[in-house]
Amino acid sequence: MSREVHVRFCESPRVRFPRATYPYIDTQQGWLYLAVVLDLRSRRVVGWSMSQSLEKQIVLDALRMALARRQPRPGVVHHSDRGSQYAGEACQKLLRDHGMVCSMSRRGDCWDNAVVESFNATIKTELIHRTRWNTREEARAAVYKYIETWYNAKRLHSTLGYQSPIAFEAQELLDDERAA
Repeated sequence: MSREVHVRFCESPRVRFPRATYPYIDTQQGWLYLAVVLDLRSRRVVGWSMSQSLEKQIVLDALRMALARRQPRPGVVHHSDRGSQYAGEACQKLLRDHGMVCSMSRRGDCWDNAVVESFNATIKTELIHRTRWNTREEARAAVYKYIETWYNAKRLHSTLGYQSPIAFEAQELLDDERAA
């Protein structure tokens, strides 16, 4: 990661969108894949999508959800691996259309995307590897519940001072109001 991107990605005060590899979810019907977009600062999952294929649409849907929820200002960095879904023209155009800066991991360097890799390990440990679903729809419902009602709303993060992502963001807003 270049110094310029590192500063914008790690040191600027608000919304950043890193992304990582896909957790694979095994069901009796076959695989289901999950793509997520995280806010680096709050660790909140701001966009996600599930699909039975790894085609570009899963990435575009997750990114569109994040864009709709956050409406980032131009210059926000979107960091991803070098997967074809992210390097492809559709994703690059979506990023450009929203004034986002594309940043991609160095070849073979998973540390560039450690925050999202950590999320993937967490959801695998806390949900995916503990359950065997009969259908993809059962898995979808469980992942939705995990992300929206547990991970974002209640799961405590040491990085956030043992707050949930939603509580951390609420505290930041309150702090900003007090400072204004």
